[in-house]
Amino acid sequence: MYVRKLWKWLIPLAFLLLGIFCFCAVHGHDFLGIVSCSIAGVICCYYLIAMLRNERIFAAKILNTVLTFLLCLGVCAFVITEAFIVQASRGEKDPQFTYLVVLGAKVNGTSPSLSLNDRLQSAYEYMTAHPNVIAVLSGGQGADEGISEAQCMYNELTKRGIRADRLWLEDQATSTWENLQFSLRIIEEKTGTRPQTIGLLSSEYHLYRAGLFADACGIDAALIPAGTSWPTIRLNYFMREVPAVWKFIIFGG
Repeated sequence: MYVRKLWKWLIPLAFLLLGIFCFCAVHGHDFLGIVSCSIAGVICCYYLIAMLRNERIFAAKILNTVLTFLLCLGVCAFVITEAFIVQASRGEKDPQFTYLVVLGAKVNGTSPSLSLNDRLQSAYEYMTAHPNVIAVLSGGQGADEGISEAQCMYNELTKRGIRADRLWLEDQATSTWENLQFSLRIIEEKTGTRPQTIGLLSSEYHLYRAGLFADACGIDAALIPAGTSWPTIRLNYFMREVPAVWKFIIFGG
């Protein structure tokens, strides 16, 4: 009996250890770590409620009902939001636009991170296939970055053969909201006209939220996906986008 009770507590412990490992030891898997720790916490809550029910404590039944209701509500909200994110991640077929805004990502020293390299590859392929498109490379410089994200993208794309006059730099933005606002400002300053339609290139998991920002800016954005190389990192960021979307919905840009 006691051995069986001990073994069942190993289940949440395993989720907890997995969560700590993902969050602390594996780059790009932080949200998977949070989810694993949350699962461990939910399991422990149900175990504790079961113990209270065995002691015939009336409040335990109410706690069980409330916890189950909140859990079901959260799962439903998560699944519905994730469906929109997955749908947007496919991008659009043969979009037509003149200006492509490429959203930056982490720079390691002066080299692109995995996510930024994925976006650069997609931008290179798109600009090669559409030689008349001009790209605005958007992203500032963080405290732990050797150069701005925009400069890093410029360096890499010109190395791959994209002409410098097709690349405009926006190197001040620190968020997606600023990426769009500052990029639109640069286009307007250079052309005298604020575009009504732009291409918007980012990691596939990020496109839905980026599209929401574009809508808030009053422009029509054709979404161009950049595939994420590592499957587990892709899973992590697809899941992490759900709370990020709700943060935008509740608090705005």
